[in-house]
Amino acid sequence: MLSRGDDWVFAQNLGHVVKFIGLTEDVGPVLPPDQLVRRLTTFLATAVRIVAQMPDAALDTEVPNRPRSYRVLGHHIFRIPEAMLEVAAGGYLDSQTSNLPPPDDMRSFTAIAAYGQDVLGRLQAWWGGRADKTACDTVQTYYGPQSLHELMERTTWHSGQHVRQWFMLLDRAGITPVVRLDEADFADLPMPSSVWDG
Repeated sequence: MLSRGDDWVFAQNLGHVVKFIGLTEDVGPVLPPDQLVRRLTTFLATAVRIVAQMPDAALDTEVPNRPRSYRVLGHHIFRIPEAMLEVAAGGYLDSQTSNLPPPDDMRSFTAIAAYGQDVLGRLQAWWGGRADKTACDTVQTYYGPQSLHELMERTTWHSGQHVRQWFMLLDRAGITPVVRLDEADFADLPMPSSVWDG
């Protein structure tokens, strides 16, 4: 949150921050919606394959610098776009929507990958069925109304960042990923500079 006197803005949308502090820079999404869906599809398809590589013995291991287990992180990669689909269908994105924990019976990385494959299929069906590909509709979030295009960008880089983290977790475990991504896959997305914060 960014505040000035009694005024404040959630710092979840760079455009809102720029407007709040009085700048005039154009900070909207760089990539058009169809390219965002292609990138998100790449990230999710990659995640389906590499999440399943992690041994189930690591389910409850915590990731670096956060009280989050590998199990929760693996699920979260796919929950982020699932939440976007819910919001695009008229739901509301609150601060916990994309952070829902995995169901109690999702106790293997194979099960998490299967869930991811289902989310990927739903994403592709949703986008393929949309007549209007501009994604200029307004969706409701806890940090204010957003264009669907903005939410799509946030969803894409957010899932992509966690895929980057998963590659690092595999590396720490001495496991060679069955698929790799390169810098071009992340280009023109507002990705954090480091893989892990802190």
